[in-house]
Amino acid sequence: MNYKHITINERCCIANFLDLGWSIRKIAKHLNRNASTISREVRRNSINGKYLAHIANEIYLNNRMNCGSKGKSSNCKLIEYIENALNKTWSPEQIAGRLRLEYKDDKSMKIGFKTIYRWIYKNIIIKGDVKKLRRKGKSLKSKETRGKFNIGKSIKNRPKDIKKRESFGHWELDTVVSSRGKSKSCLSTFVERKSRYLIAQVMDDRKSATFNSHCFEAFKFISNTLIKTFTVDRGKEFAGYNEIEKRLNIDVYFADPYASWQRGTNENTNGLVREFYPKRFDFSTITQNELDVVVNIINNRPRKCLGYKTPAEVFAAT
Repeated sequence: MNYKHITINERCCIANFLDLGWSIRKIAKHLNRNASTISREVRRNSINGKYLAHIANEIYLNNRMNCGSKGKSSNCKLIEYIENALNKTWSPEQIAGRLRLEYKDDKSMKIGFKTIYRWIYKNIIIKGDVKKLRRKGKSLKSKETRGKFNIGKSIKNRPKDIKKRESFGHWELDTVVSSRGKSKSCLSTFVERKSRYLIAQVMDDRKSATFNSHCFEAFKFISNTLIKTFTVDRGKEFAGYNEIEKRLNIDVYFADPYASWQRGTNENTNGLVREFYPKRFDFSTITQNELDVVVNIINNRPRKCLGYKTPAEVFAAT
């Protein structure tokens, strides 16, 4: 049975009945309450041994304002953890999930992501900046005007276990462009499907020869056992796929035209990169070292899809 808080009318009755000399049990029976409930109400809300209805109600309301999750807001360790994570660009949901992973047996360090949002908006978390929170939804994309080609292995022929993320070593590749007319510079992005681990390179242009050279540079320190297949779209930058297949001894699969969901892992990760480099950003203005800092931040964010482990942790465990 759900517990119901004592009302102001009941408090008036309690005060009157006590003045008449009624016992706690008699009052409880008359109000259809448990005797322990009435006893606790009188004990908690009496002043100098006298129970007055209006005073009791003020005490009750004051206690209500200071109960619940607000108590955790005084936990300096928890606040510091949340503020540091927000500074790393983690979302409230990622923070809440990571806390459950790191502090399994410590209830004082567990909190819901909705409470974190509430604390940010109420300025309980001083370093929490609403503007830094990830935007929801997607903006309309400009239509691709570059040429495409229709050769290579179709994604329809890709082994089914790759789609199920049952093994490591299957990557999705793409490019992230600068604002049109500003610069030919872009980013090449490589994302491992199972771990969501990201590698990225700054490129001067989107020519296939440029992409291939950056691809080989990106994977020169990755074990061959973790490079099994690539999945790409049909952009011209992937026209040199034959060289990639021969040099890395892998298969390159091509998604269908205008079917970005077939490379959802890469598309989602490109969105994470866009948090740091929004639309119309000129990639000729950054260095590879600066990009590496951003990639490191993304790879060390906890992910809900990984049980709130980070891509770096999952990838390192292979």
